[in-house]
Amino acid sequence: MGGNSQFIMDTVRRADHDRHLSVLYAPQDKRDALFALYAFNAEIATVRDRIREALPGEVRLQWWRDTLAAPSGQDETGQPVADALRAAIGQYALPLPAFDNYLEARIFDLYNDPMPSRTDLEGYCGETASALIQLAAMVLDPAEAPRFAELAGRAGCAQAIVGLLLLLPIHRARGQCYVPAEILAAVGSSPQELLSGDGGQGALHAIDAMIALAREHLAAFESGAANLPASLRPAFLPLALTGAFLSKMSGNQRALMTGGIKLSLARRHWLLWRRAMHGW
Repeated sequence: MGGNSQFIMDTVRRADHDRHLSVLYAPQDKRDALFALYAFNAEIATVRDRIREALPGEVRLQWWRDTLAAPSGQDETGQPVADALRAAIGQYALPLPAFDNYLEARIFDLYNDPMPSRTDLEGYCGETASALIQLAAMVLDPAEAPRFAELAGRAGCAQAIVGLLLLLPIHRARGQCYVPAEILAAVGSSPQELLSGDGGQGALHAIDAMIALAREHLAAFESGAANLPASLRPAFLPLALTGAFLSKMSGNQRALMTGGIKLSLARRHWLLWRRAMHGW
């Protein structure tokens, strides 16, 4: 394995252990491209952590947009993740608009504007987590991937909503609100209340609504997952953990506010192995 490949694999292992494990169930010749996709996701997901103001973050996202859109024959950038991702895009004919939409959606992360509605939340999840699943599926089996685009949409929404709930303590500390304002209003709360103090009773009801929304998308995914070909399983494997997290969250909304919902590493490994071997 080349130095850049090792660097990118290590980046994913540190930043996104579950996706790192999922790649190990993919064919050897597909792994570099999958690691490049997931390292890109890790890089963009942590832009907010490395900036003090939104504008430098927007400049960074624009650099990625320009770099990915550059002609394939252009010299390497010297940024290992960008160079590996460009190679994967070229090798597997991955659609550039998907990356452009992903980067556009991620602008939301740089600001503290509240998520307006359920539709906006699902759009954000669709352009990020769902797109990542579909792009991974295109690497794994380009002939089969288009048939399961809708399933990827559902899977990504379930996975991303659970991920946002797990990050609730970090987002609250920053003043970010990914719980849609319309959901908060429906339970008599507001973004301001969710972000202040212990969030109040309204926050717990809003979390219940988010859990229910994630369950709705997970159930829709699972209703069609039996038809998922084995070739595409690695792209969907992180979904193996989503149901387990949702089970832990139910009745433990207060623990979610403090970051107390976790799965042991051994359980994560087992859940991923079971789905990799037997599907859904």
